[in-house]
Amino acid sequence: MSDLATTCPYCGVGCGVSAKTGEDRALSVAGDPDHPANLGRLCSKGTALGATVGLEGRLLRPRIGDREVAWSEAIALVARRFKDTIARHGPDSVAFYVSGQLLTEDYYAANKLMKGFIGSGNIDTNSRLCMASAVVAHKQAFGADLVPGCYEDLDLAELVVFSGHNAAWTHPVLFRRMEAARARGQRHVVIDPRRTDTAEMADLHLALAPQTDVRLWNGLLADLIRRGVVDEAYVAAHVNGFDQVRQALAEDDQSPAAVAADCGVALPDLVRFFDLFAGAPRTVSLFSMGANQSAQGVAKGLAIINTHLATGRIGKPGACPFSITGQPNAMGGRETGGMATTLAGHMDFAPADRDRVARFWGAPNTARAPGLKAVDMFEAVHDGRIKAIWVMATNPAVSLPNAGRVREALSRCPFVVVSDCIADTDTAAFAHVKLPALAWGEKDGTVTNSERRISRQRALFPPPGEARADWRIVADVAAAMGHGEAFDWPTQASVFREWARLTAYENRDRALNLSGLVGLTPAGYDALKPVQWPVAVDGRGTPRLFTDGRFQTPDGRARMVPVQPKGPASAVGAAFPLSLNTGRIRDQWHTMTRTGLAPDLCRHAPEPFVEVHPDVAEPLGVRDGALVRVQTAGGEAVALARVTDRQRPGGVFMPMHWTDAFAPSGRSNPLIAANLDPASGQPEFKHTPARLRPYREAWRGFFLSRQALAAPAGLDLIWRRIPQDACHLHEFAGRGDEAEREALRRRLLKGAEGEALAYEDASAGARREAWVKDGRLDRVLFTTTAGRLPPRDWLAGLFAEDILPPEARTALLFGRPLGAPVDNGPVVCACLKVGARQVAGAIAAGAASIDAIGRATGAGTNCGSCRPEIARLLAAQNPTLAKEQSRAA
Repeated sequence: MSDLATTCPYCGVGCGVSAKTGEDRALSVAGDPDHPANLGRLCSKGTALGATVGLEGRLLRPRIGDREVAWSEAIALVARRFKDTIARHGPDSVAFYVSGQLLTEDYYAANKLMKGFIGSGNIDTNSRLCMASAVVAHKQAFGADLVPGCYEDLDLAELVVFSGHNAAWTHPVLFRRMEAARARGQRHVVIDPRRTDTAEMADLHLALAPQTDVRLWNGLLADLIRRGVVDEAYVAAHVNGFDQVRQALAEDDQSPAAVAADCGVALPDLVRFFDLFAGAPRTVSLFSMGANQSAQGVAKGLAIINTHLATGRIGKPGACPFSITGQPNAMGGRETGGMATTLAGHMDFAPADRDRVARFWGAPNTARAPGLKAVDMFEAVHDGRIKAIWVMATNPAVSLPNAGRVREALSRCPFVVVSDCIADTDTAAFAHVKLPALAWGEKDGTVTNSERRISRQRALFPPPGEARADWRIVADVAAAMGHGEAFDWPTQASVFREWARLTAYENRDRALNLSGLVGLTPAGYDALKPVQWPVAVDGRGTPRLFTDGRFQTPDGRARMVPVQPKGPASAVGAAFPLSLNTGRIRDQWHTMTRTGLAPDLCRHAPEPFVEVHPDVAEPLGVRDGALVRVQTAGGEAVALARVTDRQRPGGVFMPMHWTDAFAPSGRSNPLIAANLDPASGQPEFKHTPARLRPYREAWRGFFLSRQALAAPAGLDLIWRRIPQDACHLHEFAGRGDEAEREALRRRLLKGAEGEALAYEDASAGARREAWVKDGRLDRVLFTTTAGRLPPRDWLAGLFAEDILPPEARTALLFGRPLGAPVDNGPVVCACLKVGARQVAGAIAAGAASIDAIGRATGAGTNCGSCRPEIARLLAAQNPTLAKEQSRAA
């Protein structure tokens, strides 16, 4: 089969993918060199897409309870229960919770059913957790949710400010693009409490105290006013509210010394930031989760936008405030009304907008008011106001804050529907009905990336089993509820054309306008090239907004809005003296239902961890690499301690990806307090008061098997599963006695067949067992109470052997091959499986640059996501090269 152009399903960069299929769903992928978002590059996650398209764990047939049923029975039940609930309790007694993983066509169908024909605003998206604060800031400042910039601005900028944005991990392809610009003289400033890979490569890192962003940006604007950097002509012609903002700033001490003290940064660093910003007319300020995920996320966004409006750094090449989205179609959801607070097409619930949408849909009962935002929605499920909920393509039992309460809510709900491609997610465990949806590689439709670029996702494989497109599932339920005529779309192309017509309908001043795509034929839709909205009638896209200084407000002028600094929603105290910050890691995505299928993506950070500064760890007795308890008022998690000065003292960091399937004790979001931004409803994931304690296990071990195992029920263990190429590694630790260890042993070895090999050392509390069946390694179990455990890589690799070699059998219970031990160290390059010790060996052999290390080991030569880490290793081993190599990475 020839290469087919499609789009990556991960972050908001929206990379083009060139895909080639083979037999048995084999898939090879490469970056599409013709796609303007990535120009041929892919990150580690995109590179590993071929490992994620198998049918392992897929939901392939509808289920009611534990019973597989026909589609007709499942659809009839969903429609009847929703209709009955609405008839008894009103339209606001039901809800949809949807996802940035949906395609635009799916989003449009779901929004049309809930808001147009059920008549409730109760549809919200997991983008509420990522982008809601930016949406509200855009609407207040620009009159609509409009991202003004484009990726070309990242090439043209003199200065890029990363505000709460670890681009090296979360948007690596864009980061590589900015690295190239930096080599040409671009400067980078990172505002982040952690010294992330992005911060480590920057010209300046401001490790500010939690939730002091508004204070920092207000101080910057006050300094720019003092310096006379404000673009008076631009403000006079295009901006309202400047005088009110200036007056509000004057109410506080805006001296650099006061700002630096309040933000917890060094005064010389703060002054340097002010100098860089003042001297760079072409500045892009990238803001992402670190700014948005806050009880003052809207204020942070407005403070950034205020600075750009005051200096006229917007609507110009290389100059804009740029909200960078986290999900592949967060923008598409925002466009189509996937949020509870908007209607489709960037229209709101004002009477004129509502009536326009109702006329277009022929839906006189269209919702007249916003619905419940995500956290409030599940609170309404918990207290019984919402009695039926449909969750599409997302996993709120893991991803929402206070996730334990979300699970309680789902367990109480009379009727839960989950449509997903995966059979057994944490959320699906609560479903009364499961509906099998298509996954990436089977879906066909469109997504919109962070620069407003619409791209096609194309089907590479036929639908497996009885899985259906999400838009089709929604349309089938709508028809069964009596609305079939309004949802009678023959193809996804017809859904898209209707959506494009809505954006153009009675559109006199709305920037979101797809007029040029209204007349797409089926063939034209199939061949659609990436294009940025607004799309003119002639089909031309629009790279940059506000180039003429006109905004989508009644008078066409932007609005500067005064914002006041506030402390975190919950203050640290004696009981919980630390600030817990959560976020993403480099090689995983959301709740790992997709990336967890790719062993290569599980190597760089194989299990949950918590980063803590040495000054915090030492008094608590927390050791690097040991298990540690992370406690908040909401609960407790257990993770590996990473003691590092890259973490700000007083703060700790945990990733958010792990689930019951991978590490039930390592889930971070049950710890997170449900503090919300009052305007956007976005939760404060970046600060929850916390404390640490050593776990102090009595024994620990690991189990390798060909099958993935869940944590054994009834045993109080810390359990983690890490996929390997030919087996699954299960790490565990317990605080019980020998009886607990023996109980686990019996369960893990139950049914074992073949030849048993065993070794026991009572003095070290060590027990090692292996089973060889038909010449192949079948199971390996190592436990210890006091001794060391060997590296797992060699043992895991033996599961790939068709016949266990004699020398391996001899060494099996040693846990390593005979002779000198082989240990490549922690994985640095996930793409090519290069470890830290291999990189160190290359440096010791004379590799004096990142590129030289790449030539020697392959590390950093594929996607480049690991180049910042390679630079750090090089600098540590060869300090004289630190500054030079950080600029050349």
